[in-house]
Amino acid sequence: MITDRLEQIEMRYKEITKLMSDPEIATDVKRVTELAKEFSGLEKIVTKYKEYKDLIAQTTDLKIMGKDNDQEIRELAEMELIDVTEKIPTIESELELLLIPKDPNDEKNVIVEIRGAAGGDEANIFAGDLYRMYNKFAESKGWEIELLYIEPKDSGGFSQIEFMVKGDSVYAQLKYESGVHRVQRVPQTESSGRIHTSTATVLVIPEAEEIDFTLNMEEVRVDTYNSSGPGGQSVNTTKSAVRVTHIPTNTVAQCQDGKSQHKNKASALKILRARLYDKILQEKLEKEGAERKSKVGAGDRSEKIRTYNYPQNRVTDHRINFTIQQLDKIIDGGLDPIVENLIAEEQKRKLEAE
Repeated sequence: MITDRLEQIEMRYKEITKLMSDPEIATDVKRVTELAKEFSGLEKIVTKYKEYKDLIAQTTDLKIMGKDNDQEIRELAEMELIDVTEKIPTIESELELLLIPKDPNDEKNVIVEIRGAAGGDEANIFAGDLYRMYNKFAESKGWEIELLYIEPKDSGGFSQIEFMVKGDSVYAQLKYESGVHRVQRVPQTESSGRIHTSTATVLVIPEAEEIDFTLNMEEVRVDTYNSSGPGGQSVNTTKSAVRVTHIPTNTVAQCQDGKSQHKNKASALKILRARLYDKILQEKLEKEGAERKSKVGAGDRSEKIRTYNYPQNRVTDHRINFTIQQLDKIIDGGLDPIVENLIAEEQKRKLEAE
């Protein structure tokens, strides 16, 4: 029964409230962080459940009032009962959605990597367009973007760009962006007006916290080098750029955006930790085949997920067969219609799996 689960959640919520006020636990930073995270995840459910129970209690009271000797009281009770009864199915649907198992990474910041893929200069230019799209989307959400690594091209755009997006529930909205993005348009360099197809790859990984993954620095090699700009020219003469390598897995991360070697090293280690955590998540997904089926774009990073067709001002997300004739708005950061449909589809699949 759904109410049994809700009662258990409410009990756990009350238990966490007591634990967080325990002086002994208050000194354990890791434990407090874990409890605060769990508390935050349960709070919306408990609040909505209280609203649901209040409505049920009101229907009971109104039914009693509907048997009152006073006709005016009976009529008022009957009218109010209709109003209250109509609200209950909506609250039940909202509770069903809240009870869908949450991705534990949904509230996290993310690291995004975009690379120009097939299509030469046009692919790199498209990678730049995607970066600007995510930048404007982040602005509309009040998120912050921090550049980490960039390989600009003389022809425009980037062969590779990495950046962090910080804010509320960033991963929940950007996690569907991993995969191959395809563009169909006439390049500026095309004199005959022929439409070209090019691709760029996007990888979105959640930021890893210490409680998620502990990095053993004895297994990490740190190299420094000069930052470089377009055409390989040196941006500065000091070795401020940092490359870190996790020796056991040969996982590499680098950062050259800041002028401080110390800051670049910290950012590179942040990327490395996230990539290693992502490897763990991907291995877990491979083992959880059933859960994977309920996910939209469940981690196949070579999957062609979306096409941007400029001549027809059309964007199509192939995973959910969603098409919208608003490419100009989408590429200008208006990603909400696509993101909302992706979230709705995943919720639907999870409800069916439940």
